[in-house]
Amino acid sequence: MSSSSFVAQLSSLESSTASQVDKIASFTSLLATTISSSLPDQLSSNLNAFIDSVLSDNVNIVTSRPVLSDFVTSISSLENVDIKKAVYINTLEKLRPKIVSFEEQDCNIREALAAIYESEEEFGDAATVLEGIQLNPHQRQISDEFRIKIYIRIMRNLLEDDETTKADNYLNRATLIIHKSSDTSLQLQFQMCQARILDSKRQFLNACSKYHQLSFSPLVDEADRMQCLSAAMTCAILAPAGPLRSRSLATLYKDDRAPQLQQDYSLLEKMYLDRLLTPKEVEEFASRLRPHQVALREDGTTVLSKAVTEHNLLGASKLYNNIGVQELGVLLDLSPERAEEYAARMIEQKRLCGQIDQINQLIYFDSITSSGGATVERIVGRQLRRWDENVGALSQAVENITSLLQNEHPDFLTANMHTLFGGGGVILGINPFKNRRYEGHY
Repeated sequence: MSSSSFVAQLSSLESSTASQVDKIASFTSLLATTISSSLPDQLSSNLNAFIDSVLSDNVNIVTSRPVLSDFVTSISSLENVDIKKAVYINTLEKLRPKIVSFEEQDCNIREALAAIYESEEEFGDAATVLEGIQLNPHQRQISDEFRIKIYIRIMRNLLEDDETTKADNYLNRATLIIHKSSDTSLQLQFQMCQARILDSKRQFLNACSKYHQLSFSPLVDEADRMQCLSAAMTCAILAPAGPLRSRSLATLYKDDRAPQLQQDYSLLEKMYLDRLLTPKEVEEFASRLRPHQVALREDGTTVLSKAVTEHNLLGASKLYNNIGVQELGVLLDLSPERAEEYAARMIEQKRLCGQIDQINQLIYFDSITSSGGATVERIVGRQLRRWDENVGALSQAVENITSLLQNEHPDFLTANMHTLFGGGGVILGINPFKNRRYEGHY
């Protein structure tokens, strides 16, 4: 509780008929005396009483504004964080009905209070305080860079508090004006927030691209660049299987720095080479993921389990021309129905090439283009060409045998031609490798 003598001094200043300049000087002097001489248990109440007096209707706004600005500066020098926080909160509450007249002072207080919350890792409270800053003020002009700075600060706090949806709203606002900033530091912070939001929204392919881009920035420390590269590799592993992810995996696999991150690189390499992943490898990788990357989806699976299942299904298409639904379920550690559902979805989305025979419970893969998303017509055409190649190879083998018999055992060929070929004459065929008719005499 504030002392009676201090309250009396404030009342005297409020009712004083001195000039505005003298009043400002008197309030400033009293503030300095209060901070330096008040007892610790009375300092907070004295400062709150001071604010009540400065913002009262008896004090002209011409006096209040500079005094309040000096008040904010003086409070920031206090060593007791609890007192500073309590005074800032009380001041913001008192300013709420008069915010239009004190926009700049309100902004300064909110930035200072947010800094305290950030130091205490109260990121949600810090974001809430910063959201109250008037970024379209009526009484002053602010730059677009200042708006971007506040947007980025809000985004970072919201991301630390796992408020992805709200952070995305501020990202959309910042995106509209980020091109107006020439500050490379702000640009870098914006890109980092953008990557983290895409990651949190599980848009892993886009996040992978942003992280990888940041890993080459000379403005980022070497350790942070490697961390960005690790994040890019993680997002590529978690991305849905298909041609787009294959390109991302190839880009990261060929990055000279990737082998330095051995834990991530070993899994990335197996995915790039379309090798099947073991449960042990998946468990080790899952232990390093962030909460949103292992959160349950609507169907009860996680992002990681879905990505691994799709990858192993794609890997199986490289190993087998066809496989039974029952056997595929065993391979993927799923029920046959779930295994067929995964295959059907990937084929429908053109992330896997193949056909499902539901009558015979078989899945046929086009192993050459399973990662490229070919159409059914291309699959059928490729199968027909493969059949033609097999027929051509058989014809070539027959021609070779006939030629050998003619050269090495012409008498044997003449004596046994009825037995070998069922009649005499000329073997006629088409050589698919030389594109001409060939004749084998016997």
